Amino acid sequence: MSTATTYACGPLLATIDSPADLRRLSPDQLPQLCAEIRDYLIHSLSENPGHFASSMGAVELTVALHYVFNTPYDRLVWDVGHQAYGHKLLTGRREAFAGNRKLGGLSGFPNPAESEYDTFSAGHASNSISAALGMAVASQLQHDTPRRNVVAIVGDASISGGLAFEGLNNVSNTPNNLLIVLNDNDMSIDANVGALNSYLAHMTTSRLYNDLRYKAFRLLKKTGLINDSRKGALLRFNNSLKSLLTKQQNLFEGLDIRYFGPFDGHDLPTIVRVLNDIRDMDGPRILHLRTVKGKGYAPAEADPASWHAPGKFDPETGERAAAKCEPGKAPKYQDVFGDTLLELARRNPKIVGVTAAMLSGTSVATMQAAMPDRVFDVGISEGHAVTFAGGLAKDGMRPYVAIYSSFLQRAYDHIIHDVALMGLPVTFCIDRAGLVGEDGATHHGAFDMAYLRTIPGLTIASGRDGKTLRKLMYTAQDGDHGPFAIRYPRGASRQTDWRCELESMPIGKGERLTAGNDVAVLTIGPVADDAAEAVAKAREAGIDAAQYDMIFLKPLDEDLLREVAEKNCPIITVEDGVRSGGMGSAVEEWLQDNGYRRTVRRMGIPDSFVPQGTPAQLQHMCGFDSDAIFGAIKDISKL
Repeated sequence: MSTATTYACGPLLATIDSPADLRRLSPDQLPQLCAEIRDYLIHSLSENPGHFASSMGAVELTVALHYVFNTPYDRLVWDVGHQAYGHKLLTGRREAFAGNRKLGGLSGFPNPAESEYDTFSAGHASNSISAALGMAVASQLQHDTPRRNVVAIVGDASISGGLAFEGLNNVSNTPNNLLIVLNDNDMSIDANVGALNSYLAHMTTSRLYNDLRYKAFRLLKKTGLINDSRKGALLRFNNSLKSLLTKQQNLFEGLDIRYFGPFDGHDLPTIVRVLNDIRDMDGPRILHLRTVKGKGYAPAEADPASWHAPGKFDPETGERAAAKCEPGKAPKYQDVFGDTLLELARRNPKIVGVTAAMLSGTSVATMQAAMPDRVFDVGISEGHAVTFAGGLAKDGMRPYVAIYSSFLQRAYDHIIHDVALMGLPVTFCIDRAGLVGEDGATHHGAFDMAYLRTIPGLTIASGRDGKTLRKLMYTAQDGDHGPFAIRYPRGASRQTDWRCELESMPIGKGERLTAGNDVAVLTIGPVADDAAEAVAKAREAGIDAAQYDMIFLKPLDEDLLREVAEKNCPIITVEDGVRSGGMGSAVEEWLQDNGYRRTVRRMGIPDSFVPQGTPAQLQHMCGFDSDAIFGAIKDISKL
């Protein structure tokens, strides 16, 4: 369970145990409350790291929403949830917030199992509009009384995702009263990309025009000249007139979604006034707010990308404790990947890098800095990233697509239909594979081996160390073997001498690491290190245990499996992925298909969603750390 320091808070925040308490404050007290929330976030997150800049930028918006809307009866649906820490402080979780992202503590994202104020699961981008529309329609179908307002809060990066556009399209042609709040800070993790970001940044709706239109709307509403029967015709006339005068049509009003903004997202009185005015309007509408990521903390405002999730820092000076890789220290797997990708690209002019809003997170930024014309950041659009890479590969390029495991799930059909079906040479670089730690259930890379293993023609591999990762990356571009998936975990390897000559590895071939006849331990990926510790302990205890690194999940090394099967000893499989359908399942299927009946114990992530915690804690919880593997070797050797 979580044990953490609870930080003292300001006098107003100390009185807020629910939004009902917030709504008892007078409007002129709200700015002080916002200042106290920021101070609490700064001091709490300086010691217990999390997503900092996004929540700092959304403080006024969060306070205004809970002040105007009757939550939890009215629904607030957060997109991604990076910006929802202030929301957690206002909804009864202030005292528990020091345990945010810790084992047994609060989730780092909105989680309906944690609070009734968290209306929908968040962690992956672009789902808020679709989910909120579903809630709004459900409320209408059930004739909820009084009217239940539903608000989707979506960022400017998330609204560029394909699902958000699908949701917007459905919002425009389905009867509903949904309010969409666009929190536009011109940032995601790395800088936003694409035409929609440019459009939002240069919206032609001027402040003068917006003020005139808003005042006219309030006057017409007050005098009763606007009603439901006249609203549609008036909206279409207004849109046509504005398009004629500005020579540009508002994207949202082109979808018949009433648009308000842009407004200053830190001007709290204005936000409260506008929300009160549009709260009970019929029909879909969007409120566009311009905010500053990291607002209220100068270092974060100056460098919002680095302060997205800065780690520990000194709240007074802004000095960050996160250490860079020092000479002689093992690097992060993502940095091994980034350096190797650039090295390969310098050798092979056909190699290009593709990522989905994660240039720095995947270290594709290393190649981007040296070869910007051969790196493509497509924004939060994983499905498009895969199909775009398929198009590149179809006409002769060798794309390396770097996407986190849990986000690649969103592109599953594209992998099958737009890459594997045609046997295209796309290399999927699956970062954050396995248990990622404090980001929790929405971010664990638990399923990639299971969901990719069924796809015909796809090679799937995972190296046990940085050297093997480098060689696999070289192998992927060497020869004509179709799509290739390489998975690797978050965090640092245990290897300091990771640089090696780049050479191809035989596809579908594993390696015997330790000989033995009593028990055979089969691993894939860096979990081989934990198994090696367990095998060493077992040998000290008199158990003649063998260890094999499979390296390839598909195709399996049949010669290695036959060697193991012929020993006629119990088998343990260990993987940092779900047991159901993963490497252990593949081994059991092969044994059965080839007429071997052997005792097999599969170790890995169980058939449940794993919460947040440190990787070591979660690996112990899931029962495949070195101690658990040693225990399994002792137990199974007795059979």
